[in-house]
Order: sequence, then structure tokens, then C-alpha cells
Amino acid sequence: MATTTTKPQTPARPLRVIVAKAGLDGHDRGAKVIARALRDAGMEVIYTGLFQTPEQIVQTAIQEDADGIGLSILSGAHMTLFPLVVEQLKLQGVGDIVFFGGGTIPNDDAAELKRLGVREIFTPGAPLSNIITFVERECGKRRELEG
Repeated sequence: MATTTTKPQTPARPLRVIVAKAGLDGHDRGAKVIARALRDAGMEVIYTGLFQTPEQIVQTAIQEDADGIGLSILSGAHMTLFPLVVEQLKLQGVGDIVFFGGGTIPNDDAAELKRLGVREIFTPGAPLSNIITFVERECGKRRELEG
């Protein structure tokens, strides 16, 4: 009797991630480094550019059928802008999109943001390999649930 083995299915497309800058924060070097690292890891990355609103970021994620959103904030507005993105994700019925962020965010604020629904916070100096592993794992889980 022959046994059959099932080959794991490869996704129909690479993981798709939005990398965004919100509010009046004009510092985007870190966001561009993350975008490049995710691209180099085989993901499709859509960079929104500077000065986006939470609504624009979520709309872009919906239009691009994104698996995740990475938001970078260095301006200190993280306790306002991150919760607004979480709120927009819920209002638009896409709370399953993996939402993570980074920037100069104190540990106490990071813990509160996670409690509010931000999946992970990466601060300056976080190894790119950790960010890539997180995005592959969490966006991959979302993809499995979709399929």
C-alpha cells in the first residue's frame, strides 16, 4: 500500500504588509529600513509615505488586501495615533489585520498599547530578524485563518 504525503501549500501570494507614517512625524528612515528588510525577506511591502491619517492607513490596508500594518512613530504621538488605528480597524471590520508598531515608545506606553490591541511594539535597536520573524509568524497565522 502506497502512502501519500501532502506537500504544504505555498501561499497564492507573498505576505503583504503596509508600512506607514502617521501624523506630523517627518522622520521615515526607520520605516524605510523596516520596509526594505521585509521586502528582502520576500514580503510585498506598500509604503504609504509621510503624514498619513489613521483612516488613510487602514483604507490602504483594505484596498491592498494587506495581512499586516506596521506603523512607525517618532513624534511622541503614539498614545493618540496607535489607538486611532486600532479603532479604525475595528470600525472597518478588519480587526484581524496584524497591527504592530515601532518608534521611541517607553515600556509603560508599549504595554498599554498592547493592551489596547497593538500586537507588538519594536523600539530602536530591535534586531531586524526579530521583526521579520514576528511578521512572518503573525501574518502567516492570519493567512492560514483566511485560507
